[in-house]
Amino acid sequence: MKAIVQRVLSASVTVDSELISSISKGLLVFAAVGPDDDETDAATMARKVLQMKFWDDEEGNKWKKNVMDIDGEVLCVSQFTLLANTRKGSKPDFHGAMAPDRAKILYDDFFSQVQQGYHVEKVKNGVFQAMMQVALVNDGPVTLELNTPEKKPKPQKLNKASKLKGQETPGSSSEATEI
Repeated sequence: MKAIVQRVLSASVTVDSELISSISKGLLVFAAVGPDDDETDAATMARKVLQMKFWDDEEGNKWKKNVMDIDGEVLCVSQFTLLANTRKGSKPDFHGAMAPDRAKILYDDFFSQVQQGYHVEKVKNGVFQAMMQVALVNDGPVTLELNTPEKKPKPQKLNKASKLKGQETPGSSSEATEI
């Protein structure tokens, strides 16, 4: 998962001219679900959002307090466009995002875990797949990108049939060694 998190003085989401959610001081979280993400990624991202230090302490020491420490609020907004590939051409490629039906399940899991990890009434949501107008007053401005760990590719195993046919296994060589 990927999230762009902004420290805000206020933020809101409007859909079709109707105010859906609004928060005062806290975090605005734009979250995207990738094709390889799973429940572990949703839980990891929820913890990161709640535990990341965005505010100073009472003595002015930087980056010492998280949203829960300041009794702030959180507004989560699904945003698959964070995973766009823009390396080639001028049209974004969205193949780096999970299909919407599966993404909604994981995004909802992420949102639910943010609520459960804090106070349900302090965590608000946008509308999945809706055209939203998001308004915010940045505080700082402070904007951080958060990512869950990338999945390591699983090692490929050769089956017994391919080994019997004389195919090489990783690290082996079919060439004869001269002495």
